[in-house]
Amino acid sequence: MNETGIPTVAEQTGLSQLQRVTNTFAAPSKTFDDIKRGHRSWWLPFLITAVAGYILFAAITFKVGWGQVADNVLRADTRTEEKLANAPAGARETALKYTQYSIEGSFAAMPLLALAFAALGSLGLWGTINFIFGGKATFGSIFAVWLFADLPRIIKSLLGAVALFAGGAPESFNLENFAPTSLGAFLTQQETNKALYVLASWLDATTIWSLVLLGIGAAIVAGVKRGSGYIAVFGWWAIFLLISVGWAAATS
Repeated sequence: MNETGIPTVAEQTGLSQLQRVTNTFAAPSKTFDDIKRGHRSWWLPFLITAVAGYILFAAITFKVGWGQVADNVLRADTRTEEKLANAPAGARETALKYTQYSIEGSFAAMPLLALAFAALGSLGLWGTINFIFGGKATFGSIFAVWLFADLPRIIKSLLGAVALFAGGAPESFNLENFAPTSLGAFLTQQETNKALYVLASWLDATTIWSLVLLGIGAAIVAGVKRGSGYIAVFGWWAIFLLISVGWAAATS
């Protein structure tokens, strides 16, 4: 605003989509301030994330093959492998086809699934930041923040694709940790305690980066302290982390 308190032209028109995307990495507060001012268009980060996901999808399709992906998933689950070894003839082939189609189909539909997940996550965060921390965010602003904050995840997708096109072995491809961004990527899944492996996989650099951005953005659009945004975001993350690790421990 200028000295008279009237918004400047830049504040009225807002940032461009590309400026908001680049600022998410370089100066995230500028992006989230712009969203708070009512500029909530989110199609560009969604498109960029979708394209990165399909680049990884193509790398897996041409360099690994979804049949091999399904086989790797089954071999990584020792309990399932033991059951299939004692099952009637053809049981493994049936399980392999079902696993392949479900994984490949889910990956192909990832943009739509990501939107649905973003909507549900935004709803939970919107309620938390407003009703627990006294914020004044709209659902639309939280949803836009979510999609911009998710941008660092494209780094993981692109690193995974690069690793495959560079000659990664199909037999060792791990769909759970396809890029060296988490502690789990440096562990051997079959030789590591299941609960520990899940915990290590959740400690992912791109995920934590996105969570930090989400905390900053939620605090800005809600008009609360940044610490409140971090608590809201990482509180939910910690809850789901504990559930995942607990389930892994119970089923290992």
